Amino acid sequence: MKNRHDFDSGLCRIIEEISKRPSVSARTLAGELGLKASSLESPIRTLRRKQLIVPGVHRNEMALNRAFGYLVGIDMGASHLHFALADFSGEVIDNFTAEVRPEDGPRKTICQIKKGIHRLVPADKRARLRAIALGVPSPVDPRTGLVLLANNLPGWKHIDLKDALEKEFRLPVAIENDANMAAVGEHWRGAAENADNFIFIALGTGIGSGVFVNGRLYVGRGGAAGELHPMNVEWTRWKDDFGDTGYFESHASGQGIASLGRKLMKAGVRGSRAGLAKKRDAYFVFEAYHRGDPAAREVLERIFTILGVGIANIVAILDPDLIVLGGGISRGAPDFMLTTAGRVAKKIQPDCPPICLSALGDKAQTYGAVFSAMMAACRVATRGSSERSKKG
Repeated sequence: MKNRHDFDSGLCRIIEEISKRPSVSARTLAGELGLKASSLESPIRTLRRKQLIVPGVHRNEMALNRAFGYLVGIDMGASHLHFALADFSGEVIDNFTAEVRPEDGPRKTICQIKKGIHRLVPADKRARLRAIALGVPSPVDPRTGLVLLANNLPGWKHIDLKDALEKEFRLPVAIENDANMAAVGEHWRGAAENADNFIFIALGTGIGSGVFVNGRLYVGRGGAAGELHPMNVEWTRWKDDFGDTGYFESHASGQGIASLGRKLMKAGVRGSRAGLAKKRDAYFVFEAYHRGDPAAREVLERIFTILGVGIANIVAILDPDLIVLGGGISRGAPDFMLTTAGRVAKKIQPDCPPICLSALGDKAQTYGAVFSAMMAACRVATRGSSERSKKG
């Protein structure tokens, strides 16, 4: 079985490059792909015949065919579902967000996802829906598409969400880890457009990262590349059991900030009746920080220092061109975070690459999901056409 990150058709690589701009000439496209313009003549004819591309803005240019069909991209978080409907060019034309309860478990959440897609894609558009893609807070098996373990979502272990949605909608469904999906979005239309080797670090309820190597997402042997949560930056605690959360996530994450905030600030959510999402919400720490609370500042300085050590460790192993920080926590006190984590990382790794914020903000995963749906639709539309187009 092919790895889900291997394009079945070189035609999809052409579609990927065209999708990065409103319109492009064959000469420019060939230059971006490292090919001769003449070698694109047959593939371009095939894509036109398949109605995936149409004439572009200017003469001798081409663009994606917006009218080819619709794509659904879904950002699944620990406490929310964000649904987006896009045309085939990747332009989002409708979206909405729904709250979820982590403690509800997989069955109820999957039903909510199905209902959300039906709500997003009305009956008159259903026949032209081409593909669905989701970012999920879990490693995803690169061979089977199984959601392996969402450690912040009770019950989400070895869940075949892909199969459940494919049976419901009879369409290709792409599923990827949420941080990986955000990295895809940043590489497509965000801060990492021009970086072939970069790390996207997602700082939300938990922590994770997406790793790009030589222009492609790297998922590792079992789909867990970039799963930072168990990384330990305090060697004396190597025997401690941090459970599924892991050392790094118990500190450098929303739940880590909330937990330390409750200890040092004597504030925040208390009581067993509060939902899991509420208990993990670090908002009260950031709110106090912006009011000038010294205890809140101490909390964030500790957390961002640990984040800086983690970034330095990642740089030591992967030597990327860029580090991109995203997720809800990155928007809480962005300047303080960049200054603190950057100072620590550069002290440990003097040649540390630039560290920047996501250019897409809370839309990074959605953009990644829309792009992944586009590639899934392209693979189906061009299946069997790649070899014919090579023969001309």
